[in-house]
Amino acid sequence: MAMPIDAVPAEATLASGLAAIAERLIRSTVQIHAGKVGAGSGVIWQADGLIVTNAHVAREPARVALPDGRAMKGRVLAWDRASDLAAIAVDAHDLPAVVVGDSGALRVGELVVAVGHALGLPAAITAGVIHALPPRGRQTGLIRADLKLAPGNSGGPLADAEGRVIGINTMIADGLGCAVPSRMVRRFLASVPSEASSNR
Repeated sequence: MAMPIDAVPAEATLASGLAAIAERLIRSTVQIHAGKVGAGSGVIWQADGLIVTNAHVAREPARVALPDGRAMKGRVLAWDRASDLAAIAVDAHDLPAVVVGDSGALRVGELVVAVGHALGLPAAITAGVIHALPPRGRQTGLIRADLKLAPGNSGGPLADAEGRVIGINTMIADGLGCAVPSRMVRRFLASVPSEASSNR
C-alpha cells in the first residue's frame, strides 16, 4: 500500500535530497596531482574544461583525474596566492559543470555540503551548517562552516542545500571548514584568459 507523501518522514526526505546533491557534486569534482604538493580537489566550473581549485593545490605540471576515470594534463591559466585561487584548463568538452550560486545570499545556519578527495578517499562527502560569513559589503573573507574537512578537500566545492556551489574549500581554522566565497571566485575568473570565459 502506498504511503501518503505527507507521511514520509522528514529525515528520509532530507537524506534522499542530500544524496542526490552529493551525486551531482561528485560528477563535477576532480582530483589534482601537482608537483610534490600531493593531491587536492578541483571543481569543473565550465563544461569546456575550466577547473577552479586552490592556489596551494595548483602547480605545474598538473595532472587532473576526471570523475569519469580519464586523466589528463592541466594548464594553469591563473594563480593568486592572496585569494588562494587558481584556474586550470584541460582539453575536454561537455564536462558536467557545477551550478554556481550566490555566496552573498547565504545566511548563518544554512545547510552546506562539501565534496573532496579527503585523505586520498575518492569523492568523500561531509555536511554541516554555516557558522560565520564575511561582513556584508566586504570584498574579501571566508565562509566558515562546521564541516569535517581533511587534506585533499582543498579546492573542492562547498554547496548549498540546492546543490549550487557557493564556495571553494581552502583550509581548516579553529576546527571549522573555510571556503572562498563564489563571489570572490567570479572576480578572480574575470582575469583569466578568454579561452574559457562563458560562465564567469
